[in-house]
Amino acid sequence: MTETELAFATIEEVAPLIRKKKISPVELTELMLRRIERLNPRLNAYITVTAELAMKQARKAEAEISAPRSRACYRGPLHGIPISLKDNIHIAGVRTTAGSKILAEFTPDGDAAVVALLKRAGAVLLGKMNMHEFAYGVTSNNPHYGAVHNPWDLERIPGGSSGGSAAALAAGLCYASLGTDTGGSIRIPAALCGIVGLKPNFGRVNTEGVVPLSRSLDHVGPMARSVVDVALVLRALVGDNDQAGALQKVPLPFTIKDPSEVNRGPRRPCRLAIPKNYFYDDLDEEVRAIVQEAARSFERLGAVIQEVSMPNLDRADTASTNIALAEARAYHQAQGWYPARAADYGEDVRKRLEWGGEVRAVDYLLPAETHLNLGLEFLGTEETGGRLVDALLVPTVPFAAPRIGEEKVMVGGKEASVRGELIRLNRPANFFRMPAISIPCGFTRSGLPVGLQIIGRQWDDANVLRLAQRYQQRHDWHLRWPPLE
Repeated sequence: MTETELAFATIEEVAPLIRKKKISPVELTELMLRRIERLNPRLNAYITVTAELAMKQARKAEAEISAPRSRACYRGPLHGIPISLKDNIHIAGVRTTAGSKILAEFTPDGDAAVVALLKRAGAVLLGKMNMHEFAYGVTSNNPHYGAVHNPWDLERIPGGSSGGSAAALAAGLCYASLGTDTGGSIRIPAALCGIVGLKPNFGRVNTEGVVPLSRSLDHVGPMARSVVDVALVLRALVGDNDQAGALQKVPLPFTIKDPSEVNRGPRRPCRLAIPKNYFYDDLDEEVRAIVQEAARSFERLGAVIQEVSMPNLDRADTASTNIALAEARAYHQAQGWYPARAADYGEDVRKRLEWGGEVRAVDYLLPAETHLNLGLEFLGTEETGGRLVDALLVPTVPFAAPRIGEEKVMVGGKEASVRGELIRLNRPANFFRMPAISIPCGFTRSGLPVGLQIIGRQWDDANVLRLAQRYQQRHDWHLRWPPLE
């Protein structure tokens, strides 16, 4: 491989080379650090580069893997792999800003639960990623650390709030990254940057040690350039955790040695649904055509696809908004930051914290009681005779990446809010606590990525991954690189 080819290789490809000692973790880490130094000034994806820590971890990994056989220790497919983390995830002794001025000098004493698991897996931590302030937005246009730029077009947003993670992956500046998702903050940037992003089932991954936005809706999840890589990171993140007494290890349908195991089809035809309403309302026509073609690919793979009506989804959108507004305000007020330091917030985040104080108790509490019943309706409709389908196939976002600073776009002949429309298609999976993944499914005529979202049943992360991988095995959208080199 050339250095560029190696930088854009997958963990699935690189991990066996490390294990067989054909390439060293030190060499990989040095490659990533060189690329960060060269390309990050154009992307602004990293807030903090932890070069010293990364090299220390890479040398440790190399020593463990290269030791004489009696003392050799190979921890698994993440051992020696350079990855990054969104800057709201604590690393002990490393500045964690959450993209804010308020936490600009905050250095946590301990690791987030997910960081402890990554260290146990032997991963190399490259640094902390730029993001929308306090994860409360979808553009990653940060007023304190500068806007993150989309590698496919530097004048456009990467999405958010995990925008730095997605931009770095698309540009070959890490092999995986951790993001957080409260209303689409993993899947939106994954779609706009042409990478893979998984929001696991609520409670699947421990969120301890992560600066919260809305504890009822927050998720931590993996982002990478392939579905297999996302699954490998998820397996490390689950670990031995049984948070809320509901966790179980994800029964991945493949291993790094034999990813082709995902071809083992279910005993009955897979039943997938395409909603007639909500998700396919107000789409850019080019995006609509690309996503519909992706859905037809599943028919060619043998899936049974049915159009369904999905009532009440507008209720989920409103309910999610009220939950996030109220819980964000409560957290920031409890920390003593708002309203005492209101001037230190960016305007958009400050407005939402103000609005959070106006949410009525009934509008916050009622959604908590109704989300389960709505969730049962979500994948079982009149058209299916009430039987649950295996997953939904929907767009991740309704249009390709807007320009930085653009707050309104034209969709379906009418003006729409960039923020509102990007979140709209992603909020239901957070509200219903279901696993959802975004995978690349094509490009617009102007060369911008489009994402397909697969939303599965509760706790069925494995099937979501299986479906995404079956699609990705037959399409090469995820193998394309942006024109940065």
